[in-house]
Amino acid sequence: MADGMFSLDGRVAIVTGSGTGIGRATALLLAEHGADIVLAARRVALLENTAASIREIGRRALVVPTDVTDFGACEHLVGTALEEFGHVDVLVNNSGGSINKAPESWTVDEWHQIVNLNLSSVWFMSQVVATPMLAQGRGAIVNISSGASFLALPTVAPYGAAKAGINSLTRALAAAWTGQGVRVNAVACGAIKTEGYNKSTKRAQQTDDSILGPGNAIGRVGRPEEIAYPVLFFASDASSYCSGQTLWVNGGVKAPSTM
Repeated sequence: MADGMFSLDGRVAIVTGSGTGIGRATALLLAEHGADIVLAARRVALLENTAASIREIGRRALVVPTDVTDFGACEHLVGTALEEFGHVDVLVNNSGGSINKAPESWTVDEWHQIVNLNLSSVWFMSQVVATPMLAQGRGAIVNISSGASFLALPTVAPYGAAKAGINSLTRALAAAWTGQGVRVNAVACGAIKTEGYNKSTKRAQQTDDSILGPGNAIGRVGRPEEIAYPVLFFASDASSYCSGQTLWVNGGVKAPSTM
């Protein structure tokens, strides 16, 4: 059938940060397209809620509470997935987040916290999952980056640097592994209505639907599922000729005024 290339039947996907927002929407969409899902994050109640929704649509869901900034915890996550399902075919590195501060106000601990959450976690998870994926000669890794990796956003400078690191890491790992059957791509998100984005608008004393930063052509904040669909593309055979790419999903570039 026409959309068979998007099918994930028989595949197992690990989605980090899958209790809310983009991670939850992605986990549900991958399940709708046939994947069994391993859910990882720190807030167990939210993971269980996502798991219940996945089971309602007839797919299996495994909850593994995980701090992805800890390499040993990442090893445990992948090991548990392999023990339960026997293979891992898709990894979505979605965990991330930031705080907003002027560059001169960040502490050393805050720098390490943000870089570890957004960049080190991607390195840890990708390195661990590569072993079984390379052994089976097949796999897809999708990293969630951000428009902050391309823009000059002073109040989230460490976050933007970490996300730019994800873009570079995506290219480097793709160069290393694509020839062995493991594709690596990234989705850089624009303004998306998530728990973290709502916190940012409140700090800026703006409404939840306000577009922070450079405007987009569509003129609205995106929805989590509008990131989930590009992730599905990269996770599935629909993107079988794509590797090392970072797709910026941001509502389009807004043309400058001519008035």
